[in-house]
Amino acid sequence: MVAAGLLALLTFFALTLGAPTYDALHVHDTRAAAPAGYKASLAADPNEVLNLRIALKTDTSALVQKLLDVSTPGSKDYRKFLSKAQVEKLTAPSADGVAAVNAWLKKNGLTATPGATNQWLNIEVPVAKANAMLDTDFTVYENKDTGISAVRTLAYSLPKSVKPFVDFIYPVTAFPVQSSRGIAAKHTTGVFRNSTMGRRAGTADPSCAETMTPQCLQALYNIPTEPATQSSNTMVVSSFVNSFASTADLSSFLSDFRPDMSSDTTFAVTTLDGGQNDESQPSTEGSLDIQYTVGIATEVPTTFFTVGSNNGGDLTGFLDLVNELISQDNPPTVFTTSFGFPEELVPEDLANNICNAYAQLGARGTSILFSSGDSGVDDGQGGTCTTFRPTFPSGCPFVTVVGATQGVSPEVAADFSSGGFSNVFTQPDYQQDAVGSYLSKLGDVNAGLFNTGGRGFPDVSAAGVAYQVNIGGEVQPVSGTSASTPLFASMVALLNDRLIAGGQAPMGFLNPMLYSSGLTALDDVVQGSNPGCGTDGFPADQGWDPVTGLGTPDFAKFLTVLGL
Repeated sequence: MVAAGLLALLTFFALTLGAPTYDALHVHDTRAAAPAGYKASLAADPNEVLNLRIALKTDTSALVQKLLDVSTPGSKDYRKFLSKAQVEKLTAPSADGVAAVNAWLKKNGLTATPGATNQWLNIEVPVAKANAMLDTDFTVYENKDTGISAVRTLAYSLPKSVKPFVDFIYPVTAFPVQSSRGIAAKHTTGVFRNSTMGRRAGTADPSCAETMTPQCLQALYNIPTEPATQSSNTMVVSSFVNSFASTADLSSFLSDFRPDMSSDTTFAVTTLDGGQNDESQPSTEGSLDIQYTVGIATEVPTTFFTVGSNNGGDLTGFLDLVNELISQDNPPTVFTTSFGFPEELVPEDLANNICNAYAQLGARGTSILFSSGDSGVDDGQGGTCTTFRPTFPSGCPFVTVVGATQGVSPEVAADFSSGGFSNVFTQPDYQQDAVGSYLSKLGDVNAGLFNTGGRGFPDVSAAGVAYQVNIGGEVQPVSGTSASTPLFASMVALLNDRLIAGGQAPMGFLNPMLYSSGLTALDDVVQGSNPGCGTDGFPADQGWDPVTGLGTPDFAKFLTVLGL
């Protein structure tokens, strides 16, 4: 009896004094199968070192509210953007969470290094140890269609002490996804007759419907030719998958199409993740993006940000680029990207993380623009689609998405212009009235083929057909939302220059303004559609529609909206 009582007493004190208990592992992330095209080939080398990133959980609700406060006309904080320190404070993970994760890593003989922002920790760990820590089996997966191989797993677990503080570990279950360019494979050509429907204040020669040049765009959208003057107003043009731009081609382009500008006008180059700009191999995408930013946003300092391929999967590049911009003390005032992904191939936790990163950048005063894509209501990944397939990051509610039009008088929807509704992101408040009105008119058309409660895109549009581009010394016509997006971004950059010259803040996140006071600066596009998935897609209509958004811009009208 005495021995039994002593044992019970010792057990009590052991528990009371916090003797170690088993920290059970619980499944944290799982997927049913590898994405189409990937097949398991062999077990990963146990000695191979994995570079993993731990995304720490943060509460972004306060950040999102601040973003909307500084972006909504009429708010007392409109365009009173946050500092880097203020954003970091709003997005900081809990101290308890950071301590728990670091303790777990230390127990496994690992030390984390800080990520690009305070929401990330980076670790290097051999496959054998990663298998044990995460209760999983890393495997080599190969995609014979693309030639890409990657060490991944389909599920992993975390200890109970750590699980509440970790959003996900990247890229454990996230397979490489190749980004697509916003270049249309085909487009409708032909002379577009003048019409009173959809006429706009700007006028362009009818030949611009077949041959779009900077002069055409300046006439069509009332874009000024005067050079910008404010060096703090900067623009970043992002580049992925070996899309290069040539300074020689730009010089020839300016000589041909902007003779009022110096042909020596150029752009800066910054690289990330092993990216480069091989000027001996200029691409269609890189040439288009640079020539129609430098050639429209006259004298706005422009940086061509080239991102490496990261084993063929540019989701890593997207993640790294936005975090790199967030980490800068002075991020660009305009950030334009003409690349995207099929939304269904992007893991939802990663999609949300990247989208929230765009919210951080927007809260600091950056206007972020993305092309909607060039596959109508499809996402361009091929195969048969039984429902409409949206693109990413078009569904992110914290970016401005640009569709494409064709013709000049009137402009009509370009039939390749991607648009639709996200299956990941819900419809933001700022567009509910506009989208609700469209859905009411749409009725049963395409019923069951899309998510009526999803974030609708695009937000706006601009001409996207037959842009004249100098590629390797030869002028070629290029079409796509890759054309309309840098054009719209360049107009924003020129508006920012006027604002900053007047002692005001730049435009920042555009959407709350576009869907309210900005409507008067947008010309509605009411003709055309974006077919795909065996359907006619969505029809353009009065007001917002998921082909051309709210319409195309008028620079002079935006000056009025901004009080300039």
